[in-house]
Amino acid sequence: MTPSFSREQLRRVSTVLSESALIRLITEIDDNGPVPPRSTGRIFPDLAPHRIRHATERAHAIGLIHTRVGGGLGLTESGVQLAEVYDVTARWARRHAYPAQTGDFTGRIRHTFALLAEPQVHLALTNGEPSSLRTNVGTPLPDAQAVEPGLSGPWRLLMQWMRANPQVAGFAAGELAA
Repeated sequence: MTPSFSREQLRRVSTVLSESALIRLITEIDDNGPVPPRSTGRIFPDLAPHRIRHATERAHAIGLIHTRVGGGLGLTESGVQLAEVYDVTARWARRHAYPAQTGDFTGRIRHTFALLAEPQVHLALTNGEPSSLRTNVGTPLPDAQAVEPGLSGPWRLLMQWMRANPQVAGFAAGELAA
């Protein structure tokens, strides 16, 4: 299966989508419904206001959230689909104890997205040969047999999401080049 995005584009989009405040914002709305007006500080008391604002602005800019009538933040269809990508990715990482036996939801997503953009992993998944994943990137991979049946799932879902949301690749290229 040949993706319509290069490894570099995947790396850039993964970097943008891996911001922990963005992951938390999207999954909070997906799990608990719209965020009422001026409630982000109460919902995310451990995040600095500028990080919440940055994540909210980024989510608006790439079409993940919208301001609801009467205020508050809701997910767009693109945001709902990204929440599913996050869930599938985190489930794969938890099942395979990646990057470690213990970890949090956002960390698992961040590490797995980085893994998907690694040259050897990307090449193996692009060529449909996950059995060739015998590499040691940043954080060690689970054994190749554990990776084979599952890592292609998060990768395929992310590729589908990127194809359905090409504006994100343009946003990522512009933001990361600045």
